[in-house]
Amino acid sequence: MNPVVKRIVTALAAAALVILGIICAPPAVIAGVVAVLAALAVAEYGMLLAKKVKSPASRMVGFFLGAAIILAGLSSLGFIVFEKGNLMLLYVVAIVKISDMGGFAFGMSSAHLMKGGNHKLCPTISPNKSWEGLFGSVFGSCLISCCLMAMTRFGWTKSLLLGAAAALVGTFGDLVESKFKRWVGVKDSSTMKCFNGLGGILDMLDSLLFAPFVLYFLIRMKF
Repeated sequence: MNPVVKRIVTALAAAALVILGIICAPPAVIAGVVAVLAALAVAEYGMLLAKKVKSPASRMVGFFLGAAIILAGLSSLGFIVFEKGNLMLLYVVAIVKISDMGGFAFGMSSAHLMKGGNHKLCPTISPNKSWEGLFGSVFGSCLISCCLMAMTRFGWTKSLLLGAAAALVGTFGDLVESKFKRWVGVKDSSTMKCFNGLGGILDMLDSLLFAPFVLYFLIRMKF
């Protein structure tokens, strides 16, 4: 199967499972799943870090710094589900991951359609990231955010702000993880690969490293 098609099919199947789980599972179960994913992500980060850093002291500092970032981001998902409910968690995950899909679709399309290729965003960190892809990320997340206004009860301004924030902060998380992968010299964080075509745990969660933390506070703001 074509790698791009395989990635899309796998992503859609994973998305269906996530949506079903968030809608049907009690908040305590969701929090448990998030805790397990956070633990796996931290473990994978530690294994990848061990490949690059030989100094025990530097490895320990790097590990605790990265673990703090992972745990802060993913723990925000638990706060959202307990304070705002399952549907708000579904909303947050949807705008972040639709942002990923929009960026991927626009980036791939622009690379094929534009003469000379698209305009690279950070070629030294992530060669596949482009400004066109970033536009697609913002467009996708803002579109789904506005489509879910009946569920969230947010106004146009807040919906658009949350959509844009999800795309921008999610892309930042993706770039941070890409920089780390380049530093340790791996193509994907496949130490704990569990979904064919989507890389490892960190590859699947990279856009959720910072976005839930930021969105949690934006959701709580009254405007």
